[in-house]
Amino acid sequence: MTAEIHGTVADGFEAVREEFAAFVATERPDYEGQVCAYVHGRRVVDLWAGPGAEADSLYGVFSSTKGAAHLVVALLVQDGVLDLDREVASYWPEFAAEGKARITLRELITHRAGVVGLDAGFTVEELADDRAIAERLAGQRPFWRPGTAFGYHGLTIGALTGEVVRRATGRTLQEVWEERVRAPHDLGLHLGLPEALEPRYRSVQPMAPTPEQQAVLDATPTGPHTLASIAFNTHVPMPGELADYPNSRAVRANGPSSAGGVGSARGLAGMYAAAVSGLDGRPPLLKPDMVAEVGQIHSTGQDLVSGTYKSFGLGFQAVADPWYPFLGAGSFGHAGASGSQAFADPRSGLAYGYTRRRYAYPGGAAVENDRLVRLVHSAALAV
Repeated sequence: MTAEIHGTVADGFEAVREEFAAFVATERPDYEGQVCAYVHGRRVVDLWAGPGAEADSLYGVFSSTKGAAHLVVALLVQDGVLDLDREVASYWPEFAAEGKARITLRELITHRAGVVGLDAGFTVEELADDRAIAERLAGQRPFWRPGTAFGYHGLTIGALTGEVVRRATGRTLQEVWEERVRAPHDLGLHLGLPEALEPRYRSVQPMAPTPEQQAVLDATPTGPHTLASIAFNTHVPMPGELADYPNSRAVRANGPSSAGGVGSARGLAGMYAAAVSGLDGRPPLLKPDMVAEVGQIHSTGQDLVSGTYKSFGLGFQAVADPWYPFLGAGSFGHAGASGSQAFADPRSGLAYGYTRRRYAYPGGAAVENDRLVRLVHSAALAV
């Protein structure tokens, strides 16, 4: 039976539609997902599938939110409002406590600060509020000597970065995102979902991991006091389920900038297109030097939190290393735990976004992206 796929592709991108249809046909009947791509600011792929899915349906994008947060940082660095090599404590004096006085903004956003969580952990309510997270982290001692190694600040990096933005501008990161990026480009990617748009939200639906996925989960460092458990707040008595995180109205309303964004594939891809190519006749948000700066690898090797190989640029993941080595050097973006993926490949002009409703264990970019990205990139090179 042929899977029902909605949307359009430009000439030359038919193979992407065929691959998406083939994947959907092998998934559960209740699969919902979207894939979108731009090349040099022109939308070339715009597809969605599944019962209830629409082009503008909104999904929890988890850590793909970090791409939006660090695009805000990049804009403020480009403006001269923020200085990457200035100490965080010069913007936020309370952060200097417990040996953090010399940590620079560059070290912070490249996951080298060691402030991945709290010894005592956060409440579920605090995890919905960047200001509450930042206030508590100000007094936390780093879990490794800052600058000597890196580890994924999965639930804290957005709050930490956001507090620097607030101290430097007098505006929250979410407000700057709305004013500088989302509203001018009418992007379906919200850091704070208005109540009027709630009907577009499609709640995340966890599903049991496959045996192969469970094997990966079993190999992940766990325990009540590991760096991983502290970083993902599972060392507290009632941590809540990560897969259920954006299903909280408080999370959707506040838009915590580590993982609380709600969006569509159009919104994710459109953000990166706006950043590097420009949309709807508008110039790119980032100048070429800034594009090169954010994509430059700063942290690579074994991540102390996950125990796996990772690479980070300035707040963004380096998506060509290790995920998609066929992409151009300097490609940057961020994936999300539910399976979302979004990035820009400035050399080919490609901007890509993918969302899905069902949580794709073990977390991070869902495996279907491997084929979709390869095909859309090949087509982009032929344009």
